[in-house]
Amino acid sequence: MKKTLYILISATAFFACEPEFKNPVDENNAYTSGDADFSNYVSVGNSLTAGYADGTLYLQGQQNSYPNIMAGQFSLAGGGSFNQPLVNDNTGGLVLSGQQVASTRMVLDYTDPANPAPVNLEDTPTTEVTNILEGPFNNMGVPGAKSYHLVANGYGNIANFPAAANPYFVRMASTPDASVLEDAVSQSPSFFTLWIGNNDILGYATSGGTGVNQTGNLNPATYGGNDITDPNVFANVYNSLLQGLTGNSAKGAVANLPNVTAIPFFTTVPYNAIPMDAATAAQVNQAYAQYNGGLQLAYAGGLISAEELAQRTIQFGEGQNPIVILDETLTDLSALNPAFQNLRQATGADLILLTTRSVLGTLADPNNPSSVIGVGVPLNDSQVLIEAEVEEITNIQQMYNNTIRALADQYDLAFVDMESMLNKLSEEGIVFNGGTVTNTYASGGGFSLDGVHPTSRGYAIIANSFIESINTKYNATIPVVEPGNYPTVFIK
Repeated sequence: MKKTLYILISATAFFACEPEFKNPVDENNAYTSGDADFSNYVSVGNSLTAGYADGTLYLQGQQNSYPNIMAGQFSLAGGGSFNQPLVNDNTGGLVLSGQQVASTRMVLDYTDPANPAPVNLEDTPTTEVTNILEGPFNNMGVPGAKSYHLVANGYGNIANFPAAANPYFVRMASTPDASVLEDAVSQSPSFFTLWIGNNDILGYATSGGTGVNQTGNLNPATYGGNDITDPNVFANVYNSLLQGLTGNSAKGAVANLPNVTAIPFFTTVPYNAIPMDAATAAQVNQAYAQYNGGLQLAYAGGLISAEELAQRTIQFGEGQNPIVILDETLTDLSALNPAFQNLRQATGADLILLTTRSVLGTLADPNNPSSVIGVGVPLNDSQVLIEAEVEEITNIQQMYNNTIRALADQYDLAFVDMESMLNKLSEEGIVFNGGTVTNTYASGGGFSLDGVHPTSRGYAIIANSFIESINTKYNATIPVVEPGNYPTVFIK
């Protein structure tokens, strides 16, 4: 079975990897490093730096990580070797003492050609966490890491797993209690890149806002996995990272954080994903008549405003209809009726999670035809990011980005505006030699099947963004790469 799957993967990989364009770098030009020194390049970050894609870390993804792509271009102007903590295979996933602790990679299953769906490979990972690799490693990207994890001693200690250790860092840490920053600094990098902070808000977003906004709490040891990091904690940690990385007078580049509303995890499922004919709409409206009547009583009693009455009134019609969701920010009307729920229909400002797509429109109770999820049964807190939560994330992201921009100036580093680049990818696409990359799920070419991480082609575009900023800041002439030469998603 395993052999068959590898053959299948190999065949589909060939299909997906076939270069669309073949414009090799013109090595006859005299590429220069300008004011920078790329002889010992070290990259620091999270899953985006590691090359994570399709829900896991796999070999080809690492080989096409943006730092590895950049290192290849740096080699044209004095760049040295670039060592990565590679996993064993293209299956992805991890095992710890024989027990699987991370999922295999996702591929697109066309068993139903009209509805291709992402599935995980039915294979067993072979990368054992306790098989500690010998470094040092130039790619210090640790999937799942938040900003403060990079300065935490013991983050690579297997004895602390799973509460306070990361299996990816366990495999690559120089010693069990070394921090990511310590291992990066110990290499005395001549040049570095730093892209960190996405996970300080992303876990909150992808969980539908089930975590806690820890603004005002300066002790990250008390944070949960889906919590938002306090902006002052982020700023202090970010400053510590740059103090360490520039301690040897190294030059470098830092990138700000993209808007979560621009990634397919939040843009694929529309808020009005419920199709309905007139007869069915009338039937559903009848079912909600009592709920709507209760709202009228609440309004008449002064419990809710006219605006909230309109916001909460459930009304379906022929055509596409907004999904019914729970919204914890609405007025609690349980005093009027203990069974009264905080329901409303979604708007374009609410973001339906990609993972909700598989249950939307199905029956919550197989024996109850009125229990259609998104119609008779509302989406719960973990299935939708409501408008108030989107605003909360956006505000924190801007605080983080203000910090990154200010510290980039303070330390005189190249600044990469990744937020603008990914907004452009979302709004109009990124044009390359004969093609356009967009954020459309599975077919746009920019994002992998987990809806959060880029494809190899997306990472090539990210590498180019770094290179362009580095060239501008340090008067270098490093060539960019051709995105069309890098693969996108893979088909089962």
